[in-house]
Amino acid sequence: MKIALIGYGAMGKLIRTLAENKTHEIAVIIDEADANLRAERLAEKLKDAQAAIDFSTAEAVKRNVEACLIANIPLVEGTTGWNDEKESIKDLVEEKNGAFVFGANFSIGVNLFYKIADYASNLFAKFEDYEAFIEEQHHSRKRDQPSGTALKLKEIVAKNIEKNFSVSATRAGHIPGTHRLGFDGAADQILLEHAARSREGFASGAILAAEWIRGKKGFYEFAEVMDEILKK
Repeated sequence: MKIALIGYGAMGKLIRTLAENKTHEIAVIIDEADANLRAERLAEKLKDAQAAIDFSTAEAVKRNVEACLIANIPLVEGTTGWNDEKESIKDLVEEKNGAFVFGANFSIGVNLFYKIADYASNLFAKFEDYEAFIEEQHHSRKRDQPSGTALKLKEIVAKNIEKNFSVSATRAGHIPGTHRLGFDGAADQILLEHAARSREGFASGAILAAEWIRGKKGFYEFAEVMDEILKK
């Protein structure tokens, strides 16, 4: 598959390495030099690709979606911090019959963690003595807080637990992405944790999503990709 990389920081470079190891071809790289391109011009650069993977900035997401719709290629959106535009982007993708898959976190481990969080919060919802809480930690360069992953965890837990619960965020130094879901009671505390050792899990998941969405149309969340895989 010919892949376009939008954003060529640490994630973009890692995706290139892993994609080429899987015999995919990087057809084009969109980096900071292209930051001011309009959607129409960007679409021209993307036209030879069969899918695009975006790890750029939240501010550029809508333009990147528009460009991929014009170029008629699916987009895997790995950037976070654009939740406020989610509904308008969904409407745009559906109106133009495009293909789009996004995830608060493309790590396969994190997406399995979501499943565990759903199951655990459903159990603890039956016992009023326990209160839920979410904690996340990242390096000081990460802009959005709480992280998209923490917000997704909150959404999952809130489906089962109606009572308000705390979501806290820490930004310092070089902390790798760490997310915890806890249930605290008078007699004990149960703590579930996911800690990322490297970016490779995110990159592998993004490539998996690009392989999955090729030939499809619609607006998808990465959890739907995982659901399909888990049913096999």
